[in-house]
Order: sequence, then structure tokens, then C-alpha cells
Amino acid sequence: MLEANVKDQLQSYMERISEPVELVAHLDGGAKSTELRELLQEIESMSDKVTLVESGDSQRKPSFEIRRAGTDIGITFAGIPMGHEFTSLVLALLQVGGHPIKLDEAVIEQIRNLDGDYEFETYFSLSCQNCPDVVQALNAMSIINPRIKHVAIDGALYQDEVDARQIMSVPTMFLNGEKFGQGRSSVEEILAQLDTGASSRKAEELSAREPYDVLIVGGGPAGAAAAVYAARKGIRTGVVAERFGGQVLDTNAIENFISVKETDGPKFAAALEEHVKTYDVDIMNVQRAEKLIPGKMIEVRLANGASLKGKSVILATGARWRNINVPGEDEYRNAGVAYCPHCDGPLFKGKDVAVIGGGNSGVEAAIDLAGVVRHVTLIEFADELKADAVLQRKLRSLSNVDVIVSAQTTEILGDGKKVNGLTYKDRQSGESKKVDLEGVFIQIGLVPNTEWLKGSLSLSKFGEIEIDAKGQTSVPGVFAAGDVTTVPYKQIVIAAGDGAKAALGAFDHLIRSSVSDEEEATTTENATA
Repeated sequence: MLEANVKDQLQSYMERISEPVELVAHLDGGAKSTELRELLQEIESMSDKVTLVESGDSQRKPSFEIRRAGTDIGITFAGIPMGHEFTSLVLALLQVGGHPIKLDEAVIEQIRNLDGDYEFETYFSLSCQNCPDVVQALNAMSIINPRIKHVAIDGALYQDEVDARQIMSVPTMFLNGEKFGQGRSSVEEILAQLDTGASSRKAEELSAREPYDVLIVGGGPAGAAAAVYAARKGIRTGVVAERFGGQVLDTNAIENFISVKETDGPKFAAALEEHVKTYDVDIMNVQRAEKLIPGKMIEVRLANGASLKGKSVILATGARWRNINVPGEDEYRNAGVAYCPHCDGPLFKGKDVAVIGGGNSGVEAAIDLAGVVRHVTLIEFADELKADAVLQRKLRSLSNVDVIVSAQTTEILGDGKKVNGLTYKDRQSGESKKVDLEGVFIQIGLVPNTEWLKGSLSLSKFGEIEIDAKGQTSVPGVFAAGDVTTVPYKQIVIAAGDGAKAALGAFDHLIRSSVSDEEEATTTENATA
């Protein structure tokens, strides 16, 4: 079942298993069960510490458990964890097999100390690049604390459950039978929901930290590059980020970052963080900035009440998906309204959907979805599509795609629980029209994350931070870089370069500020004498 190169790589990982592992398979006579049996047999053959047994106890078939023999430590996959989830499978085998879990000791201790019994279920799709983060986080937590149980479920394989639970976005987590969360989540984010006192404790800890020479807000390509360049100057550097990796985490294929022929967003984000961690950088993840207070010592206040200070600050908060701001969009978000076709597309298999947006992102989304869903209607406001010609040719070659231009989406419709259609106005005739469908994917570009900065510094009419050639903003000592700024062409490689430039600008500012302070001190001393 596994390709030779993948099998060789997995074989090398299996050598790291130190504790006996049992693979308990729950199978029936179906094709997927046969496929899963073949996979598990291959895994068993790679290590004398792995034993495969079959059981008919589970209601979900095919599924399998990975157990540490003689203990209650284990996790469950309902489905065949290939695609993006293959890494989750490998990590689960290693970690259940005694390989150390790579988390800070303080986080591990916090997981061990959780009081209560937690039964988690996570619905994922094999094409979702965000899902492995959630699956791997909950798997690790269940291994650290056996009172935490986790089942990772392939939504495409268990479509009846997906429909019954009205899951229209992945990853979706359930805790003890109740919906717990949706979207990418780290161990720290999940812990913050389970351990309600953690936020206040973290706020006290952060507020007690000494001021930084350079405090970077944002952990995407711009923030990561700024951190590396600042740390290499030997100055005290901190990075505070809502999620390290930023918008890159939601990117599927990356094929235009020079020297990296091909990768995907999560891998690229992990590489960014790994690179930053090779330097003496204080990373404060899962923290949202809420206010910037200029001054000689610049203050950044966080959502949890903490206050961080820096002699200079670099703003690299990036951008997020732009909303169309029509009735029904917020009401049916994650209930038919989606923004990631790679993640959520498999949940709409055999259904009718719309894509709003005729640029490259929209057309690429429509092409991808056409291979999964029954029918795609692409809706574009302008008189013609704006995507590259090669993408338009591919789109128009697909028999299950309709393209509607000169159309203004006016409302997303639903039955109170999920999407069942949308209306748009024909901009040529003024006529209102309706499309019956079950999903709407919005792909109309990005909006900068600057709401928290209004009134603190100069923003463009589009909400972007205005900067000069060195990344300096209108506030002395405050620099900015990446998609959040007025720099054109929002690309990863440009953001990284701008991050480096902002760090060098901040370093130059610190040098000049220290000289000015010395001159001021000398002048004061002479005047006193």
C-alpha cells in the first residue's frame, strides 16, 4: 500500500519505538477495511515491538487503536490516516511507543494536572492542512494524561455522522458529545479552554518580563524574519503572536519561495518557527495584541490583560480572509459558509456549492472543488474574471462549473441551521436571482489586521500601516512589515524581506536613540556642573 520511499522512511522512524505497541483494528468486509488492514500489516512488519490484533468491538469500522501494551495509554483513528494525516499516524506510533513528546515541560505538567475526564472527537479531512495540528495536539494530550481520550475521524468516510452532527467545516472538535471548537488549534489554545485559570496566570507571567530591545507582534514570515535578523544583532528580542505562522498556516501549496521548490503552509510555518528557535528569541504564542501605546518605552497590551514593553516594536500582524459582509455570512459561518476549499471541500462531496471571487484564489478554489462536489457556481462582481488565463482555460473546461460575472452577492440563505442558497443581483439588468446550494466558499482577498491600531499610528484608506523605505511607521520606534503594510504585492518572499528590513531599521533606531540619550545625559551633566 505504501510507496517504497515512504515505507523506507517509516521504517527508520519505527526503530525509535521503545515500548510494546498494540494495533487493535476494527474492520468489516468493505474495501476501506481491506485497505486499512493492509496498512496496519505493513506497519506491524516493520517492528518487533508492534503487534496487530483484530476486534469487532467498535461501532466505527474501519477504525483502529494504537495502545501502549499493558497500559491505558492510547489513541484511536476512525479511518485511514493518509494524506495530511500520515504525519499524525507516524507521531502517534512513536509517542505511544515511548518516544518523547516535544512540548515545553510547563505545558506537559499543565496537561498532567488537568482534573476531569475528557472524551474528544475530531472530524478531519485528508486534504485539510489545518487538521493535523488539532489531531496531533489532542493525541499528545491523551498520551500525557490517560484521562483524556481522543478519536480522530475522517469526515469523508463517516458522512452519516457528519450530516447528523451538521459538520460543515474541519477540523471540528467535540468534547463529551458537545461541540468544543472549530478550526486550527494548538495544545496551548485547547488548554486555555480547559484550564480556565491559565489565562490570568499567563498574564501575570508576561507582565513581569523585562522590556525588549525589539518586540515583534506577529509570527508569520515577516515576523519570523524580523526575529532572526534582530536576534543576530545580539539584542533582546521577543515575538508575541496569536498563532505562529500566521496566514501561511492556511496556505496549501507554496511553489514560489526562492530556494524552496515545493512545500505547503504548515510545513513552511514549522520551518519558520524552528529557525527562530535556533536563536535567543522569547516566543510568546497564542497571545493577541489589543492596544499599542507609543512612548519612549513602547507598550503593547494583550487580550489577556498582560502588558509587554519594548524600546522598539515591529508590527507584523498580517491579514485575514476578507468578508463579503452580506446577511447570512456570519450566521452560517462554518455551517455552509467556508473560506478554505482544501480543508472543507471533502465535506461537500456530491453537493452543490458556490465560490465567490474570480481572482486566482477563487478560480483555483472552483477547480479544486469541481473534483469533489456535484456542481460549482463561480460568482464574480466584475464584468470578467481576473484570474490568470491558464486558470480560466482550465476552469471553463470543466463540465460541472458555471461562471456568472457582473453579479453582486446580496444574501446567503439558510434554514436556520445551515446554508441552502444565495441571492445575487445581475448588475447588467438589476434583476435579483437565486441559486440553490449547500455551501459558499468566499475567496475575495485579504484585509489587514489593524483594527487594534486605529488612532495609534497612520493607516491608509484600506487600513494598511503606512511605512517608509525602512519600515518606519508614523510613530518613532514603531516599524511594520508584511501584508499588514502599504507595500504592494502581498507575497511570502516579500513579507520575509520586509521583516528583515524592519529589523535592520529598528536596530538602526536603537543605535541612534542610544547616542541621543548619551548626548542628552552629557548636556544635562554639563549644565548641572
